[in-house]
Amino acid sequence: MAKPDFWKNSKRYYDLKSYWRNLFGCSVHKLQIDAGFTCPNRDGKVAWGGCIYCDGRGSKLRQQGTLPSVTEQIVSGKKYYAKQAAKYIAYFQTFTNTYAPVEKLRSLYDEALAQEDVIGLSIGTRPDCLGSDVVELLKDYAKKYHIWVELGLQSVHDKSLQFINRGHTFQQFTDSVTSLVEGNLNICVHIIIGLPGESDKDVLATAQTLAAMPVNGIKIHSLLALEGTALGEMYKKGEIKMITKEKYVSLTADVLELLPPGMVIQRLTADGYRDIFLAPDWAMNKLDVLNSINRELEKRDSYQGMHYIKDKKEL
Repeated sequence: MAKPDFWKNSKRYYDLKSYWRNLFGCSVHKLQIDAGFTCPNRDGKVAWGGCIYCDGRGSKLRQQGTLPSVTEQIVSGKKYYAKQAAKYIAYFQTFTNTYAPVEKLRSLYDEALAQEDVIGLSIGTRPDCLGSDVVELLKDYAKKYHIWVELGLQSVHDKSLQFINRGHTFQQFTDSVTSLVEGNLNICVHIIIGLPGESDKDVLATAQTLAAMPVNGIKIHSLLALEGTALGEMYKKGEIKMITKEKYVSLTADVLELLPPGMVIQRLTADGYRDIFLAPDWAMNKLDVLNSINRELEKRDSYQGMHYIKDKKEL
């Protein structure tokens, strides 16, 4: 397989920067927003305490005190990234950003879209917080703006979802994807490599399953142990082991080979707040991890999509 011409980058996968340039002809940056949302997996509606890897503190802004308004956060972000971007996507990131009445959501989203050079939204949420009224709201925005919905999933295996206390099933995820696709909305899915109890085969099954679904983008993360989380306690007690850098790099390359060439790779690694970070140490050097993944693909003479099978019947 040759690298697709539309990638327009030096990497062996279709990165977000290339996607923006292809679509808008200019540099685009996502501005992170904490709009004060909580999560049904934390407040008792679904469960208490959240996912076992979540520290529950929210953004650094939230930790500092009263949150600035959406407008203030965007203005501040634009000043910081003005030399790097011409247009912006307002990224509602912290916790579950559709977990509120529709009128409140509309007010927050409208405020973001009213800012100069903001051309769309990226909304982080859960599969079980996308009622028909919310989807209709997002569908209306998509008629005029560029809209992404980022769905936390982490794994297609219900055993893993139960272990990490996600509070939803894979079937709920597939149902939400169906509703979003019908609304002509872009979907980005988050997955974690290195979940306890998952084999390499399980990880690849997640990749193959998502590759066969109408998913536009993906974020791939390593599992992180943080102080103050249930997972962090498991790690300190020696009940779980964290994935090695070598295994993470190899599995990430395997996953990329299975994904469609046109799926946008929005992230390939993650780090955590340094003041509560426990493990794995290698994850704190994001640039080294990214370079290692690209070197692994080079060593294999491989690219994203190398082993992608378009017709899932052939699997």
